[in-house]
Amino acid sequence: MNEILPLLIGGISLFLYAITQLSSALRELFTDKAKKIVETYTPNLLATILIGTVLTILLGSSSAMIIIVIVFVNAKTLNFRQSIGLIMGANIGTTFSSQIIALDIGKYSIIALFIGLFFEVFVKNEKKKLYGKSIFYFGMLFFGLYIMEDAVQPLKNSATFLKWIARVEDNPVQGTLIGGLVTLIIQSSSGTVGMSILLGKEQILSVAGGIAIMLGAELGTCSDTLLATINGRREALKTGLFHLIFNLITIIIGLIFFMPFVDLVNNISSTKSIGGIIANAHMLFNIMGVLFFLPFVGLAEKLLNTILPEKDMKVSNV
Repeated sequence: MNEILPLLIGGISLFLYAITQLSSALRELFTDKAKKIVETYTPNLLATILIGTVLTILLGSSSAMIIIVIVFVNAKTLNFRQSIGLIMGANIGTTFSSQIIALDIGKYSIIALFIGLFFEVFVKNEKKKLYGKSIFYFGMLFFGLYIMEDAVQPLKNSATFLKWIARVEDNPVQGTLIGGLVTLIIQSSSGTVGMSILLGKEQILSVAGGIAIMLGAELGTCSDTLLATINGRREALKTGLFHLIFNLITIIIGLIFFMPFVDLVNNISSTKSIGGIIANAHMLFNIMGVLFFLPFVGLAEKLLNTILPEKDMKVSNV
């Protein structure tokens, strides 16, 4: 264990730092474009869901996307109704990173690191350097995963760790709570899901255990959204609460139908890699969650509008 911890902590640190920096670089590249797209192409709910999905893939983070949405709502660029579709789309878009993490490309991360470093050293154009930074941090993300992958291999022979993991697999609720807690600590749902995919790839974690942790990550990611609503308009608070309600309801349904969902993912996944199946579960769960919630969007909107009506900004002169 003394040999595992330094590598594991180092790999996690690189991974989380890379996610933060990559998201920052992508936001710098695409935020203005995202703003124009959001302002222009949000005519209906399905359109905003699609836009939210695409922009989350481009920005590399659902939290970044949702926080940008809240900023737009506070600035009165978006209304609450438009933010609902963008949030649901962000939940789908974030699953793209899980699919990439499930791919066995960590060994090639050095190529992206080299290309990014080349841009940083030899390219003078600031915009091109920003693209280079994105490539560099993308490589760092997978290099961190590669280190973590090597670090966790000895855990296969650790009776203590396997006993702890067994609890997660036998009790989905406990696994969900652990996933939520880890996400709150590291402030990255992608990091939590990524670690479960990694443990699955090494056959340390089962599909059921990985899905339970993934469900918790979906809940833990709401903390960033709610923090972003502090001191904001009521429309922004309603946006944050909708994100929490949407995730909470879909997670509860996921836990109620946990084993049928596990069986479904196992049956439709073409890959035999447990990590790949967990990534597929993440994507399928979020798509199904959006489809399930679509008929109830109007009800949720009306409920939140009733609980948190907009304040009357007019002040009468006495």
